Amino acid sequence: MKAVAFFNNKGGVGKTSLVYHLAWMFAEQGVKTLAIDLDPQANLTAMFLAEEQLESLWPDDDHPDTVYGAIRPILRGLGDIALPRVQSITPNLGLVAGDLGLSRFEDKLSDAWPNCHNRDESAFRIMTAFHRLIVGSAQDATELTLIDVGPNLGAINRAALIASDQVVVPLAPDLFSLQGLKNLGPTLREWRRIWAELLQKAPTDLEMPKGKMEPVGYVVMQHGMRDSRPVKAYQRWLHRIPRVYREAVLDEPAGPALDVATDPYNLALLKHYRSLMPLAMDANKPMFFLRTADGAIGAHQEAVRSCYEDFEQLAKRIAAHAGVAMGG
Repeated sequence: MKAVAFFNNKGGVGKTSLVYHLAWMFAEQGVKTLAIDLDPQANLTAMFLAEEQLESLWPDDDHPDTVYGAIRPILRGLGDIALPRVQSITPNLGLVAGDLGLSRFEDKLSDAWPNCHNRDESAFRIMTAFHRLIVGSAQDATELTLIDVGPNLGAINRAALIASDQVVVPLAPDLFSLQGLKNLGPTLREWRRIWAELLQKAPTDLEMPKGKMEPVGYVVMQHGMRDSRPVKAYQRWLHRIPRVYREAVLDEPAGPALDVATDPYNLALLKHYRSLMPLAMDANKPMFFLRTADGAIGAHQEAVRSCYEDFEQLAKRIAAHAGVAMGG
């Protein structure tokens, strides 16, 4: 099983929508997929589940069927993690539900990170809680886990990223995303370096994530389109992405000028599909599964077909990096 995190410390780039649609697409293509919501805002969970389902998940302070419920024994100092119930979305798709209470784990994780240097076993149990939760929640046939995290460089995201094998960076073609890349890249490398050192001090009887966090590429989201081309306001930012990604994330020289359309690290240039998203939210399904009965009529039908093709191609590229076969 491969765990792929979708991460950008710049918010508002469509990250959660990307994870949601890719999870559905992988499942559609026969890949046994698990979506994990490690963003304390729990927006991914809200996209997957109807309001009445959310009410049943979050009835009181315990929330045993969510991520928060799973780590609550550690928070209370009463034991190790429990395993949340995996919400079955389809036979090929499961969800580990998020929870606003997860934000309470931030301080615990912040304290644990330096204590791992002292070979503190309890600190290692805290730092690996997400990894062990993911491994324990995955069924035997699970091939791919998609991890949604919040837009920051805090302790919760550090623990979530350590639990990932690969990282996909969603971007918007704007100044803020480029600045985000410049912060994100060095931080990932620092986390990777320190975790490799800490693994030498870890207890031998506790399952440890390798903390690879391999950057596999970026996805440009919500780019404005006019006659199938990015509008001029975004063109200069698109042009700068390949260079900044190499320098900041890969720590490599950028070399000759690169075109984002042919950059091998560019996994996709995704349209916004503005007209489809409200219909998809009302129908509680991905945009590419919309039907006439959902209001996808006229020009919407062509947009739905295009959306399906875009996400299918993106899923294939991510699957190839993860070593997962699609189309089963």
